[in-house]
Amino acid sequence: MKELSVFIDESGDFGEYASHSPYYIITMVFHDQSIPITEAVHRLDQELSYLNLNDICIHTGPIIRKEEIYEYMSVLERRRIFNKLVGFFRQVDIKYKCVSIEKKNCDDIVQVIVQLSRKMSQFIKDNIDSFSSYDSVKIYYDNGQIEVSRILASVFSVLTTNAEFRKVMPKDYKLFQIADLICSMELIRLKLEANNLSHSEEIFFGNSYDLKRNYLRIIQKKRWK
Repeated sequence: MKELSVFIDESGDFGEYASHSPYYIITMVFHDQSIPITEAVHRLDQELSYLNLNDICIHTGPIIRKEEIYEYMSVLERRRIFNKLVGFFRQVDIKYKCVSIEKKNCDDIVQVIVQLSRKMSQFIKDNIDSFSSYDSVKIYYDNGQIEVSRILASVFSVLTTNAEFRKVMPKDYKLFQIADLICSMELIRLKLEANNLSHSEEIFFGNSYDLKRNYLRIIQKKRWK
């Protein structure tokens, strides 16, 4: 059976517009299950074990902001972990799509949901032949925000006939961690364009040229056009 896995992550909240949270982003990572990634997963786990980070679930945001388990790590230590995940991203055969809105253009939560739903629906309609070519399209999400769960259920259920939904734990799927990576980097791309990077982001990535060359351009190569 031909199966497409779709790993979902989000960035932002459905509250009112605030300068510290101006965007809402939903990221979809697509993986054809006939293309194995086991070797790449094993390599990443092995490389992390060399850093004494066994069974770690890599969260990109906390790495950049020096939070959670990364609180006492230097920028070089955190960047080393981050680069391991980016290396894994480069090895696996995936595509991704981000849909985003700027919350200041929305009057309320309903408008946020409507705009995100429209953008996601349009993407699926534009690529319906690709989705229909699979026997099963399995959507993996951790149900982190009920509004996103509702968007996914309404859009995929209406526009496709082969969608199935799975609740996941991020630590169990490396590609879910990749969705988190892409979501964070899409947010950083938007903030860079608006000349609005945070102090922690500037420290972590250095200058904008290195950020674009070493990370953003690499990630965007796998964007589903």
